[in-house]
Amino acid sequence: MVQLLTPEGDLVRHEEFEFTGSADDLVGYLRDMILARRFDAEATALQRHGELGLWTPLLGQEAAQVGSGRSLREGDVVFPSYREHAVAMVLGVPLTNLLGLFRGTNGGDWERLETFKNYQIVIGCQALHATGYAMGLQLDGAVGNEDDAANSAVIVYHGDGAASQGDVNEAYVFAASYNAPVVFFCQNNQWAISEPIALQSRIPLFERARGFGFPGIQVDGNDVLAVKAVTDWALNRARSGEGPAFIEAFTYRMGAHTTSDDPTKYRESSDEEAWRGRDPILRLTRYLRRIDAIDDAWLAAVEDEAKELGAQVRAAIPELEDVTMDRLFETVYAEPTVALEAQRREYAEYAAGEDA
Repeated sequence: MVQLLTPEGDLVRHEEFEFTGSADDLVGYLRDMILARRFDAEATALQRHGELGLWTPLLGQEAAQVGSGRSLREGDVVFPSYREHAVAMVLGVPLTNLLGLFRGTNGGDWERLETFKNYQIVIGCQALHATGYAMGLQLDGAVGNEDDAANSAVIVYHGDGAASQGDVNEAYVFAASYNAPVVFFCQNNQWAISEPIALQSRIPLFERARGFGFPGIQVDGNDVLAVKAVTDWALNRARSGEGPAFIEAFTYRMGAHTTSDDPTKYRESSDEEAWRGRDPILRLTRYLRRIDAIDDAWLAAVEDEAKELGAQVRAAIPELEDVTMDRLFETVYAEPTVALEAQRREYAEYAAGEDA
């Protein structure tokens, strides 16, 4: 497992990977993680108050998302699952996109779709979408150019449970067959809802990649330095035309799978305690304090910023406008189709009869 920063906040050397950023970069990553955690906490609270229909907490996975998100550059495209809130924040995706989806006021017509695609609720099918898009980048000549600035890649996020899905494994096959510039970023948070990883795979997930014909690597998913270094490597090789790679970010879902889940029914509190000691925010805070890159005043300022973010999130809820079925039908395709129009008429007749 690639690790560059221990839970105690000590730097460690790895033979193949190193963090090439600055202390200022790490201060920015810490800010990202703190704000992402606050956004997640606010959204969870909003769901508990009935303002959202559901929420998918990211608590504990901030480093995996911020580290990988900070490896992306202009031209790269993200295909998320449904928990990549911190990646969205890093890329400047309006948080109202996420809130609207889980409130039921947004049918998927998000802003910034050219960079960050819609959340995918159907488990794993985003891997096929991502692989197809990556193959398109090849056909467009956006891979393997001497001018690296002209190259792009795709990163697709999925969980350990999705790695057992047929769609995801089919995506691995196609990615390998066509040498597609796609990085499969698996956040192994140890639980596929209530099923432990030990029940899903007899070997570490990253070792499966070799069977499909591309490299796999396991990284400490709570170490933002290591995640950034490994994702840089994977994206750079994809952009240069070397093909797909698989990253297993070994982390832990500290909260529930969704707000409709009760993890106390299937896992031990002792496991949560053990992982709490590996907290990604705590370990980076320890390191940055040790090198005098941050102090109490900086932490207080970021806490004030987090409180302001929380207030903005709460204030955004009443501003979300309900979406009509007519609007949903309008935004399925750029141009209407005969089949879609037939479905729209069928729904209109059903709704009229129901009203009667």
